[in-house]
Amino acid sequence: MSMSDPVSDMLTRIRNAHMVRKATVHIPLSNMKKRISEILVDEGYIEKFEIDGDSPATRSLVLHLKYYAGKPVIETIERLSKPGRRTYANKDEIPVINQGLGICIISTSKGVISNREAKKLGVGGELICSVF
Repeated sequence: MSMSDPVSDMLTRIRNAHMVRKATVHIPLSNMKKRISEILVDEGYIEKFEIDGDSPATRSLVLHLKYYAGKPVIETIERLSKPGRRTYANKDEIPVINQGLGICIISTSKGVISNREAKKLGVGGELICSVF
């Protein structure tokens, strides 16, 4: 059976791993998930990520989760645009997450980028998720 929303599955795996204090989480690989992981590393929400597996069918992302004082660095991570209801924002409507302390990941014509980068470039797009 195919998965209807792989990005939502990724976010749920991260949430569940944080709840049980896992050090790593394995996620099936895709280019979108890889780019989201790169943004999470750049913004300091996860330690690092690796690509595991030899054949394309068995390749997966291994995310090394980050904790501070025994608590997960990611307090909330939620999907904004869903397959049944896509959410878009132009450059002036890009949301500010928790008064600028969190980030929003956006799929734009310039690629998948954070809300800070989108405001610098002056582009809008589909709101993928918010992280705080």
